[in-house]
Amino acid sequence: MKSALAVFCAGVFGFAWQTIPVVRVADFMVASIPAEAGVAAMPPKHRFASSNLKDFVHSASIAALPGGGLMSVWFAGTREGAADVQIRSSVFDPQLGRWSPERVLVSRELTAQSVHKSIRKLGNPVIALSPEGRLWLFYVSVSFGGWGGSAINAMYSDDLGKAWSPPRQLVTTPFLNLSTLVRGAPTFHRDGSIGLPVYQELLGKFAEYLYLSPEGQVLDKFRISKGRHSLQPSVVAQDGRHAVALLRYAGKGHRRVLASRSSDAGQTWSEPVALEPSNPNSSLAAVGRPNGNLLVALNDLDRGRFSLTLYETDAQLWNWRLVAHLDESPDPWGDPVTPEVFSTQIDKAWRDIDAPQLRGARTQFLDDVQRHMCKSGKCRFEFEYPYMQRDALGVYHLVYSWNDTFIKHVSFTDAWVEGEK
Repeated sequence: MKSALAVFCAGVFGFAWQTIPVVRVADFMVASIPAEAGVAAMPPKHRFASSNLKDFVHSASIAALPGGGLMSVWFAGTREGAADVQIRSSVFDPQLGRWSPERVLVSRELTAQSVHKSIRKLGNPVIALSPEGRLWLFYVSVSFGGWGGSAINAMYSDDLGKAWSPPRQLVTTPFLNLSTLVRGAPTFHRDGSIGLPVYQELLGKFAEYLYLSPEGQVLDKFRISKGRHSLQPSVVAQDGRHAVALLRYAGKGHRRVLASRSSDAGQTWSEPVALEPSNPNSSLAAVGRPNGNLLVALNDLDRGRFSLTLYETDAQLWNWRLVAHLDESPDPWGDPVTPEVFSTQIDKAWRDIDAPQLRGARTQFLDDVQRHMCKSGKCRFEFEYPYMQRDALGVYHLVYSWNDTFIKHVSFTDAWVEGEK
């Protein structure tokens, strides 16, 4: 029987969250991609998806488009939480092998105009292409307070990002629609419905699975974790009914990655358990491999975000194998380095990273990275907020925040993961 509080909330707000599910959840749609899908072994290719040299950039996501193209989105502005933050995007042309100049996809002003309320700041955009070909964009906005006062906005495009619907807010809580944020990649179900991993930060820190219709209407939501210590679930569907959610740990003490499982397509989830890798309260990303294993990108550190690591683990999450250190500080402890050491590392990155959109801007590139990362004669490194997808050809695409200055894109194949040359 529903509680009196649930009945009251249902009567006033039209929702009775955390009661008996009101919809039947369809099976997950799990793509079947051969490991040898025409892609030869190749070392990782490093590019910059963003091109602006001035702004703080953060929280990128990426979607694979038909024909080998890609679209990445992120937020950018003078700093995180600033009123001038915009959601920006860039498109990768597989024929030219390069990212386009970035463009503004949505602003604070456009969001306010569309949802008919005051908007203070934007954040955490997530982009995904549905099996039917609709491109979805979900992002966070705040009307008052900090991130605990967030709501999720949704937009879609039926022409692969050329034109977009106006943003609208998803109603996800009965209390003023506060404190729901998005960060992880959506999953899709066989009937076209959408599973959106979300999390709360107002009266606790915990993860949920938001269940949307194919048109993006909220149908239900299901609790993944409880309490005050888990955020930003990354969900991987393993078959039609089974999925695993890897969680950012936001508690105290020795921090480790947490995992929860579902065996009914996301309606119920097991109590989260700690895994082998460490997690210094930082976002992570996971994606499935054709052999049933998972690839996981994360900061496997006790503190800081100065090293980004790629692991492979079995489906049970018992055995973890280091694949590569994708980016790391020259100091093994992540301590700040001198501007001279920093400049040497950043200059090497300039030579190693394919960024034709930045040609002729080497001096400005070095100056702007130092401006973001060097204070009081010491410089730090940060590689954070990974987001990973696998395209129809079997190529993995990873984007992440690179030293607060650029969105870095790394692509690689299963053959490289297996150690083939």
